[in-house]
Amino acid sequence: MLGAALILALWRARRTGTARWWLPALAAGVAMAAVPALVVPFKALLGRPGPPGPLADETGFFPSGHAATAAVAYGAAALLLCPRPGRWPRRTLLTAVALLNVGVGVGLVRRSYHWPLDVVASWLLTGCLLWAVVRLSRSAPVDESSEAAPASSNAPTPAGS
Repeated sequence: MLGAALILALWRARRTGTARWWLPALAAGVAMAAVPALVVPFKALLGRPGPPGPLADETGFFPSGHAATAAVAYGAAALLLCPRPGRWPRRTLLTAVALLNVGVGVGLVRRSYHWPLDVVASWLLTGCLLWAVVRLSRSAPVDESSEAAPASSNAPTPAGS
């Protein structure tokens, strides 16, 4: 999903010919690469045992790499596909991504792969990564042609403007 969003975002941004058109895609790719770089050392350092279930004898469950990977991949893809904040398609897509990630988390806990705190810790970690993607993406120009067409310039203006 993230790979397809990266390709689409790069293609769409390249068409505009603006400076730093590649920055949002790079930020999303670096955030995805940062997931194992951050999660694996935490798992090794803490060595937390898992919940009773199929993997109960193993350690290294905190934070959840599954939940972190899903949150960054789906979240970054949504941010790349709808770069303009405040528009209804972006709010709708981000709401769908949040619900999808809640489903991933519930599934991981329900199937005894992680404790609830493992999943929540991953969401907090990936929230920081996605915040960085948003901040870096804001410094790059946005392709206005991919959004709804602006109102006609022939529209009447209020008096005194």
